[in-house]
Amino acid sequence: MSPLLILGCVALYFALLLSVAWITGRRADAAGYYLGNKNSPWLVVAFGLIGDSLSGVTYISVPGQVGTAKFAYLQVVLGYVLGYVIIAEVLLPLYYRLNLTSIYSYLGQRFGLAAQRTGSAFFLLSRLLGAAARLYLAANVFQTFVFDRMGVPFAVTVAVIIGLILVYTLRGGIKTLVWTDSLQSGFLVLGVLLSIAAVGADLHLGLGGLWAAVKSSPLTQTFFFEDWRAPEYFWKQFFSGAAIAVVMTGLDQNAMQKNLSCRSLGDAKKNLYAFTVVMVLVNAAFLALGALLFHYAEAKGIAIPAQTDQLFPLLALQHLGAFAALVFVIGLTAATFNSADSVLTTLTTSFCIDFLGFGTRRDLDETTQTKWRRLIHLGFAVVLLGAILAFKARHNGAVIKLVLDLAGYTYGPLLGLFTLGLFTKVRAGGWMVPVVCLVSPVLCGVLSHYSVAWFGGYQFGFELLLLNGLLTALGVVAFARLTMAKASV
Repeated sequence: MSPLLILGCVALYFALLLSVAWITGRRADAAGYYLGNKNSPWLVVAFGLIGDSLSGVTYISVPGQVGTAKFAYLQVVLGYVLGYVIIAEVLLPLYYRLNLTSIYSYLGQRFGLAAQRTGSAFFLLSRLLGAAARLYLAANVFQTFVFDRMGVPFAVTVAVIIGLILVYTLRGGIKTLVWTDSLQSGFLVLGVLLSIAAVGADLHLGLGGLWAAVKSSPLTQTFFFEDWRAPEYFWKQFFSGAAIAVVMTGLDQNAMQKNLSCRSLGDAKKNLYAFTVVMVLVNAAFLALGALLFHYAEAKGIAIPAQTDQLFPLLALQHLGAFAALVFVIGLTAATFNSADSVLTTLTTSFCIDFLGFGTRRDLDETTQTKWRRLIHLGFAVVLLGAILAFKARHNGAVIKLVLDLAGYTYGPLLGLFTLGLFTKVRAGGWMVPVVCLVSPVLCGVLSHYSVAWFGGYQFGFELLLLNGLLTALGVVAFARLTMAKASV
């Protein structure tokens, strides 16, 4: 597929996206930017969350990771289901009852302003790095197969992508994103299904033949119960998946801001449960696609790239024909824009509410707040560009693992703080909260690095997130009791 044809597809897709954004965001005010005027249809939000959870990481990295981890990722996905039940039955009722715009306002009410800003800061760091990793992956594919041939530097490629995202998010915010994300989710799901069909057509396999190829593949082992010390051990993956879902959705402003834009708590719950069912099915389809891609490469004698993230784009753009290339480009384009558009909006929301006090300050009128909000939105776009260029300089592995590893370190303190707030009567505040939240990830990093030597060959996987949350909670409790003891003397 020629670079010009790929660019033409991207241009048409963006024109469609911009049309939707103009229709939905032309009258957006501050309430529309932050929470879509609390009028978002739950079914639209649910479908849009699919694209946000999948993004370019799932689209490219999950199929490629099948070659090394088989179907182990499905253990994590099954854990997500438990996590989403906890979000629907515990966290959403809390957020709706308190009528929150930033979910970290809860930490402010429970532990004080320092805790609120600490939670927000960890969200800003985690989402910024996660979005950079996701967008880097998708942009890198465009760079490899399109812009390198045209002599365009990677920095320019990413800057143009972020610039296009700014065009349709700067004004409309969540009011626009619930609709554009739903559109992009449709293209992502269509991309994986049509890619499977393209592989089947090239190998002359019908549905039965495709199912047989996946079923007989040596890469489809899903459950790992043999070695509890291994990172892919089932119960470690399952409960880590539940924790990842809770923190990366339920304790994440990016996901919750869309849920909070629904008309009612009942609609928000229906949205989350519908999303859960589709999320499991779509992730299973991506894993099946991965097994088929490796089967195809073996059947055709094609060498597997050193970085397995490149397998899907390699086959789609150079071996499977024009139809598969077109499907891949459209799906990847959807993943590219979906990877960062909502993040810029929710990073801006969290910073404005939690650090600048928008919504409670009386010294700033709405016009001034809007001006500041747009400048901050632009500022986060620049920071995101810098983070992506940093990933380009240092990345050499599967991005899906990188994103989840980052979550273990940056969302762990959030897990600990929210757990304490919801299930204990511990009172803590001031300087101790940020200190504990900084020390806990450092301790986890040390334990992870030396775990094989210190713990008889044990290797930490995604359960590092649980340990991080536990250390945070224990540290805050210890400081709270020490403070009470000193006060009683």
